[in-house]
Amino acid sequence: MSLNKRLFACEDPSVWRDIFEKYWQVVKLKSDGKGKKHGRLLPLDKWYQEELPAAIAGRSERYLTHSELAKLMEWKLTRGKFRPRLQQLVETNSSETVERCTKKAFSLLPDITAAITELSSLKALGPATASAVLAAGAPEQAAFMADEAVESIPNLKPIQYTVKHYSLYLQSVKERTQALNQADADQDWTPHKVELCLWAWDVASQLQPSLLQNSCDEETETAKPRAKRQKIK
Repeated sequence: MSLNKRLFACEDPSVWRDIFEKYWQVVKLKSDGKGKKHGRLLPLDKWYQEELPAAIAGRSERYLTHSELAKLMEWKLTRGKFRPRLQQLVETNSSETVERCTKKAFSLLPDITAAITELSSLKALGPATASAVLAAGAPEQAAFMADEAVESIPNLKPIQYTVKHYSLYLQSVKERTQALNQADADQDWTPHKVELCLWAWDVASQLQPSLLQNSCDEETETAKPRAKRQKIK
C-alpha cells in the first residue's frame, strides 16, 4: 500500500496493527513540533488515552469531573487548533452540571445521538468534543471525531461538526472495526482504536512518511487473516 492511499481502505489487519504500535512515536513527533505547543501533547495524550479511561472505569457510574473535562479540552485543543476562548468557556460549567450531564450521557449509550446531544448542552462542547468524552469512557462504542480520521474516510469531506456527520463517521469506523475483528485472531479492535490508527497514519504521512514504509511493505495483494485461536471460556 503506497503512502498516497488511504489506510481506511486497507483490509489487512497486520498493517493496522503495525500502525497502532507506532501510535506513540507519531504522538511524540507531533508533540516535538515547533511553536507554543512544543512538548505539551505527549503528556496530555498519555493522560487522555490511559489515565482518564482508567479513572472513569473505576467509578460505580461513568462520568467526568470538572477538572477532567477541562483537561480533556486542553488535550483536544493541543492536538488540533488552539482556541483559548473554548478553554475558558468550558471551565465556566459548574462541577455539579459536568458530573450530572456526563453521567446521563453515558447512561444513554448505546444511543450515540442521544449521548452526544446531552453532552452538547454543556458550554463549549460540540459533537467533536462530546465524542472525545464518549471515546474515553466507552471506546468500544465511540470514536473521537478527529479531523484527520474523518478526512481519511471517503465521502466525509468537508467535515461538518454536526451530530449527523459524526453519526456517518462513526458508522464507517464501526464497519471497519467489525471487518478487522473478523480477520484478526485477537479480535480486540474498537472504534476508538481504529480512529487512533487513522490519525497516526495521517499525521505520520505529513511529518515523517518513512515511519510508515514498513507498514506499506507488509501488505500483501491478498490479505490473509491470521488463524483464529480457540478462546478460553
